[in-house]
Amino acid sequence: RDLANERGPIAMSSLLGVVRKQLKSHPALIPLFIFIGGGATMSMLYLGRLALKNPDVSWDRKNNPEPWNNMEPNQQYKLFTVNMDYSKLKKDRPDF
Repeated sequence: RDLANERGPIAMSSLLGVVRKQLKSHPALIPLFIFIGGGATMSMLYLGRLALKNPDVSWDRKNNPEPWNNMEPNQQYKLFTVNMDYSKLKKDRPDF
């Protein structure tokens, strides 16, 4: 059977059937699928976080062309910071 020529849910269900059959015959592949699936999920979540939370990304160029100018000095946008207390930072830049 040629899966490359098929399109739609039939091809996906037959592909999942092949994967399920392989996992039943080779149970040592289960951790591999779990870790690769978890890694792919975490990378997609991080990519979404970067797209939505990073001030360098501008989704609305008409109403907010420079979102980094609207950041408060004590607003944390990094995922992980070492030895940095954002609540004690003071404004050190001009208003635009």
